[in-house]
Amino acid sequence: MLKLILALPLITALLCLFCLFMKKGRVAEFLNLLGVSSCFIISILLLSDITKGGPKYDFEGLIYVDTLGGFFLCLVLLISLVVSIYSISYMRQAVEKAEIDRHLSRYYLLLNLFMFTMTMVATTGNLGVLWISIEATTLVSAFLVGYYNEKTALEAAWKYLILCTVGITFALFGTVLLYYASLHIPFELRNTLNWFEITRFADRLDPSLTKVAFIFILVGYGTKAGFAPMHTWLPDAHSQAPTPVSALLSGVLLKCSIYGILRFYIIASKCLGMAYLNNLLLIFGIFSLVIATFFILIQKDIKRLLAYSSLENVGIIATGIGFGGLLGVYGALFHILNHALVKSLMFFVGGNLSLKYHTKNIEDIKGAVGIMPITGAGLLLGSFALTGLPPFNMFMSEIAILAAGFSSGNILASCIFLVALVVIFAGILRHTMVMAFNPPPQGLERGEVGNWAILACFLLLVPIVLLGICIPGFLDNVLNQSVSIIIGEKVSWAKEGFTSMK
Repeated sequence: MLKLILALPLITALLCLFCLFMKKGRVAEFLNLLGVSSCFIISILLLSDITKGGPKYDFEGLIYVDTLGGFFLCLVLLISLVVSIYSISYMRQAVEKAEIDRHLSRYYLLLNLFMFTMTMVATTGNLGVLWISIEATTLVSAFLVGYYNEKTALEAAWKYLILCTVGITFALFGTVLLYYASLHIPFELRNTLNWFEITRFADRLDPSLTKVAFIFILVGYGTKAGFAPMHTWLPDAHSQAPTPVSALLSGVLLKCSIYGILRFYIIASKCLGMAYLNNLLLIFGIFSLVIATFFILIQKDIKRLLAYSSLENVGIIATGIGFGGLLGVYGALFHILNHALVKSLMFFVGGNLSLKYHTKNIEDIKGAVGIMPITGAGLLLGSFALTGLPPFNMFMSEIAILAAGFSSGNILASCIFLVALVVIFAGILRHTMVMAFNPPPQGLERGEVGNWAILACFLLLVPIVLLGICIPGFLDNVLNQSVSIIIGEKVSWAKEGFTSMK
């Protein structure tokens, strides 16, 4: 299954390339949907097998998937699946409105290559290949960011490419430093960049070099994850890319870089302890959250608003890991899933509105509930979920992280965290009310933009609501095992979390 899940996106990309030459865009749609659906089903089966029988590996550990990697793999493929479904309606509309050329196959070719690079991130067991894979995600997604081939889109793509490449250079230097920190260990023990092998002797690494290495890793991969102040590429790339690509960038690409940070976090924590690492993550997390708060309040562009919301949420995730403990890490991992679902829904809703109203300006999008009843309902429910209102899923993960902050003694950081969430709640709801209920423009025809787009929104809305009510046993087990990999302890927040908070 490991080889198949890596081979399928490449096979689908080759078939889409053939469709490009044959000018068969609708065939590429079908092939893409078939390929990503197959990959997602395989990933679920693989993760189920891993939770019962332990990690899977191949090519002497070059490919390695444990529960943590399997969790991120399933997340990548889940969002890729709903993005593929949404793309059918959105890209057809974009072609009809002459926003892009008529080669739909080129879009699906790049989409599958992008999916392959993110799959590589989650399945590799080698820190060097991890770096290569994360860099590859930048190179492929840059073409998707600039897909409209307009001046603003190309500028955003170049900015994204340059800043993330500079950041990833820092991550490469951090990887080299980590390997250098192992040079005093006997050769037969350390001659590897295999993640599992390095973890075995991590307590014997040079502490001073490991500290510096983790700082470079945090800055390097943090640039790609969108941490402030390295986030400046994020609002431009998210706003200029096609909407399905924006959903992938926000929903899972940012999480791939967080996954890279977590892998190094696991190694460094065995050498340095967690206090030093948690403090660094807490600084970046709270700073990102505060910066996002100000920009969310003043945004006029709906996609830039959602981009700064992504900055907020990567800050929440980093803060959860920084608070540490069982509840903090569990909440951070759960928030990674919740944010991917909610933000993808909101980008889909924003894309529907942009196609209908021919603008991304919030003040020009009015009366969405009356003009587009289903999309308008998605706008309201998605905004409630995004701001952390109960009974939606993000409330569950945010309250877990907040509880972890107070229980760990980080009172000041927890208070800043809470105040920022309240302000962001007010800001996003103010924007939402304008778009949902203000009087609509005259002469705008009532109706939705496509059945496939509605289906994609519905597929996301169902787990957003259900995960706010309960956490399924399988997901709880996956999160428990992932927490165990990160910090070496187990917790079932779904069953014991409220007790521990009390």
